[in-house]
Amino acid sequence: MTIQFKPDETFRDEFSYSNSDAAVLRFPFPFPEDAYMYSVNIEPHVRGGPSPAFDNPFDVDEHYVAECRERAKVLEQDPSRCKVLPHMMAAEWDTLELIMESFATSYPEHFTLTRDGTSWTWENRPLGIRDSFTFGDASTLPLPPFEYITRQAQGDFTLQDQREDNLFVDGGMVTTQADWSLDFDVGMTFHQWHGPVPLAHQKGVFDRALKFLLRLQYGAPVRRLNWTMTVNPRLDTSPENYPQWGPDRLTLTPENIGRKLHLRVELQSLFRLPRSNAILFGIRCYLCSIEDLARVGVWGKRLHRVLRDLHPEIADYKGTTRYRDMAVAYLAPFDDGAELPAGTAPRQSTLAPRS
Repeated sequence: MTIQFKPDETFRDEFSYSNSDAAVLRFPFPFPEDAYMYSVNIEPHVRGGPSPAFDNPFDVDEHYVAECRERAKVLEQDPSRCKVLPHMMAAEWDTLELIMESFATSYPEHFTLTRDGTSWTWENRPLGIRDSFTFGDASTLPLPPFEYITRQAQGDFTLQDQREDNLFVDGGMVTTQADWSLDFDVGMTFHQWHGPVPLAHQKGVFDRALKFLLRLQYGAPVRRLNWTMTVNPRLDTSPENYPQWGPDRLTLTPENIGRKLHLRVELQSLFRLPRSNAILFGIRCYLCSIEDLARVGVWGKRLHRVLRDLHPEIADYKGTTRYRDMAVAYLAPFDDGAELPAGTAPRQSTLAPRS
C-alpha cells in the first residue's frame, strides 16, 4: 500500500511534526507491564507483532522523507555524525546490500533494485534518487556505500566489529540519538559504550546481551525496544547540540506538557552481516506526544503507572526528573486503576478525541 509521506514536517525550529491517527496506532509502545526495569528483552526480528512497525526488516512510514531531509541538515552542519573506520569497508557494502534488498522487497512501489552481476541500479522514488554503480567499487557511488544508503533510511545505525570475544563500535551514522555521541564512542567495546547506564550492569544485563550477540547468526536478526522522553519532537538530541535542546525542559508547563512531551522509542534491530561478519545495529526512533498516547486507553493508563513508579536512578538517567511529576499529574486523569492485560497492542482501532 502506498505510504502518504509528510515531506514538509520539521523536527526543529517550529516543530511541525505530528502523527496521523494511523501513525499513533502503529507506534511501538514499549511497556508490556505496569512497571519498568532494564532487561535484555531481545526477540527474533520477524514479521508480525503488536504494531505494523515490526512488519519489515526496516520500517518506512509517513515521516520518511522529512526524516531523511533532517538527516541531511544535521550532516551538513556536522559531517562527523557519519564515521566508519577504514577496516569496515566490507561491512559498508553488506549494509548497502541489506537495506536496498529490504526496501525493494518491502516497499516495491517506492524502491527498486536492479542487478546484473556487479552492475546495480538503485531507484528511490520518494527522494528522487536513481543511481547506477558497480557493487564493490566505492568510486562509482556519489558517497561511501554506508553513508550513501543510511542517508536514505530512518533511524541511526552503528557497525559492530567482532573480535577478541567482544564487539567494537567501529562505525556509524548517528543523527537522531538520545544524548550520546558517535564521535566519542567510536572504537569502544560493548561494555564501554553502555557504561553510563545505571543498574543494568549490576544486574548482569549487558554481560548476557554480549554473550547472546556474539552468537548472532546470519539470517536470524533480533530486535528489542528502548525508550526515553524528549521535549518537543526533536530528533537530534546529541551531546554536541545540548545547548539547543537542553533548555527545552524548562519550557514545560501543566498546560503544554501533553503536546510538548514525547515518548521516544527506539526499535533496535541487529543483523549479522554476511561478508564482514560484523553486526549492523539499527536504532529506529519513533516520537509520540503523551497527549496522543493518552488517546489510546491502555497506553495512557500504563504510561501513567510506569512513570509514577519509575526507579529514581532510571528516572534521572533518562532525564525525566525535572518534569516527571508534571507528566504523572497530566496522565493521572486517564487512569481509572483498572487491571490491564499484559502486552503492548493498542487494543482499539480508533483514537479517543483529544481532551
